[in-house]
Amino acid sequence: MLARAQQDAVWDRVIAHNRLRSLLHEYYPALLVAFASKRGGLMRPEARTLLAAAPTPSKAARLTHTQLVAILRRAGRTRLLQAEAARLQQVLRADYLHQPVTVEDAMGVHALALLSLLDTACTNAERLAEAAATAFRAHPDAAIIASFPGQGELTGARILGELGDDPTRFTDARGLKAYAGSAPITRASGRVRSVTTRRIKNQRLAAAGYVWAFSALTASPGARAHYDRRRSHGDSHVAAQRNLFNRLLGCLHHCLATGTRYDETIAFPTTPTKPETAAA
Repeated sequence: MLARAQQDAVWDRVIAHNRLRSLLHEYYPALLVAFASKRGGLMRPEARTLLAAAPTPSKAARLTHTQLVAILRRAGRTRLLQAEAARLQQVLRADYLHQPVTVEDAMGVHALALLSLLDTACTNAERLAEAAATAFRAHPDAAIIASFPGQGELTGARILGELGDDPTRFTDARGLKAYAGSAPITRASGRVRSVTTRRIKNQRLAAAGYVWAFSALTASPGARAHYDRRRSHGDSHVAAQRNLFNRLLGCLHHCLATGTRYDETIAFPTTPTKPETAAA
């Protein structure tokens, strides 16, 4: 329940962010430029605090270096305040096209209303993430799920929440893979045979699976080799990710059924080198 609520909060945050970003494109491009290269963009506390202090580009251009330092401190930043304030001041005072004053002021009021929605969405997502992680750590299967490469507490909570607590829910890994949408559908009629992606699936589990598989690429040499092998066979990035998720999901079903933790050497055994290849 907490994992689903947190995912809903993340989606709400994305919607609020996109609405605010769309509005800023129309009258306040300087703020977008200022945080375009920063992770999180407008969702960063510095960006939201700056917008609250200066909701229009005219007000932002009048901010002094001292005021920008104070805004950064209010947002919780503690390092490189002087350099960041100087950078922001340069960006905010650059030349941009402006809306008429009355239109700009009206858009500023609208931006503050959307900012309030984004602030609430960010707070909700953070609080629910902490609650979901805490509940996940207390679950008896948490140690098994967390032993897999690329599994963090939040992703693990989402996976566990969608799988459920009933160990007999899926009699085999094939049923779980079909439920998650990672296993393809094969259709054959006469001489025609097609392999397609499943459209009917647990969308939440599939979304968490893509995040899990992507994170596993840097955490597991075996997962990376499996992904590269699928790519070399002609799979697209998404198809290779889905195939990797399918492999990991089968391993997870086995580990949960047997009560064992993930073992890289079993999940992705190294192919023995042929004698003639070694001699060459």
